Amino acid sequence: MYDPLHDVSPGCGQPYPDSYWADISGTPPEHDGAVSQDIDVDVAIIGAGYTGLSCALHLARNHGIKAHVIEANQTAWGCSGRNAGFILKSSGRKSYSQMAKQWGEEVMRGIYDEMAAGVETVNGLISEGIDCDQQSAGYIKVAHKPNKLKELVELAKLQQKMFGYDVEILSQNDLRQQYMDDRNAYGAIRYQDGFGLNPLKLAWGYQKLARAAGAKVHCASPVSHWKTSGNKQVLQTPNGTVSAQKVVIATNGYTPKGFHDLTTNRTLPVLSQIIVTEPLSEEQLAACNFLTSNVVMDTRALKYYYRKLPDNRILFGGRGAITGKSADDPYYAQRLLSVLKTSFPALANIKYSYAWSGWICMALDDLPHIYQNDEQSVFYSMGYCGSGVSFSVQAGKRLAEKVAEQQVPNLPLYNKALPKFPFAPLRRVGQWGYFHYGKVKDSWF
Repeated sequence: MYDPLHDVSPGCGQPYPDSYWADISGTPPEHDGAVSQDIDVDVAIIGAGYTGLSCALHLARNHGIKAHVIEANQTAWGCSGRNAGFILKSSGRKSYSQMAKQWGEEVMRGIYDEMAAGVETVNGLISEGIDCDQQSAGYIKVAHKPNKLKELVELAKLQQKMFGYDVEILSQNDLRQQYMDDRNAYGAIRYQDGFGLNPLKLAWGYQKLARAAGAKVHCASPVSHWKTSGNKQVLQTPNGTVSAQKVVIATNGYTPKGFHDLTTNRTLPVLSQIIVTEPLSEEQLAACNFLTSNVVMDTRALKYYYRKLPDNRILFGGRGAITGKSADDPYYAQRLLSVLKTSFPALANIKYSYAWSGWICMALDDLPHIYQNDEQSVFYSMGYCGSGVSFSVQAGKRLAEKVAEQQVPNLPLYNKALPKFPFAPLRRVGQWGYFHYGKVKDSWF
């Protein structure tokens, strides 16, 4: 599997992975074909995922700039088409209480407002007619140990106080009777505004909207060489050169090794693994009391997450391999299936029908960053830390404002660069160490 820490290219025109989403979503929408000649554009956006498509859409709609999106493979070939499809008001891995301590309450509230706006931006675009199999609203955060329920209750009270957030506290019995009989759950808190959807169809919907607004989307057009010539950024693709006044890097966890000095050594791509089971029978659903289609995540350091899909399959995810070379080892899918069976013993004989993985993008400070070079000619948005399905669309909107030389909120998300990883060549060693620390923490603390 393509590994961004080792490979200089994600390929050219590669097909979608053998995922559930690729199998059920139908025919991809039309795009503008590969770059086939030298072109001169105002803005080139590298990467046709959520960030890039949102940036192109908002540039066209709000600023009258018709950008060209350049994608190495297919629209949403990366994490935008591989994720679990959870729409959440999430801020990466940094908690709001940590933000308040570091920057003060005003900045913390500003970041919360941006995350909330991300969900509203997604909802607004879906309301324009995007068919993405949206499920009923609700996000359940389960305590995987009894002592974690106390932490969740404290979190709920804090968010109710800080944001007036509508958070419901569920006892173990409430959870098992009203939602699902997860034997690894010791109670939960439930938010009213998260939901699940088909992430690939969502991205395809963004592409349709962006092209309808005047943007161009070129697939099978990887950037093999990048140079600056005068006041132009010159991007070489297999069949043509793209010269642009401004370039947006919207590749997140799929950014190739050494792609640009502005982003080198500032991210850690981490594999997330997902399985989707065969459809559950009515008897199996009843035995698990699986009544909900809400999205579910637990309190582990190495989190598991799941939801019931519209066809009564269970999507279940967690961490994957450390390197791309090991990504397709069936061990990781089998490990997830084993954990799923401990949560729902009635599914002891269930099998998975799909298994795939994708690169999420971790930042050293656990926050996404939208930034640019001093010349205001190269921009990026990266580091969603596995929580980018909704915020990446807001990030694309803010990127468009930056490219159009408009003011954006004065927040660390937008006014600070991604910090560099110390001892960057050893990032995977640190990741290995964190995984082992997480195992101990989740089991004993």
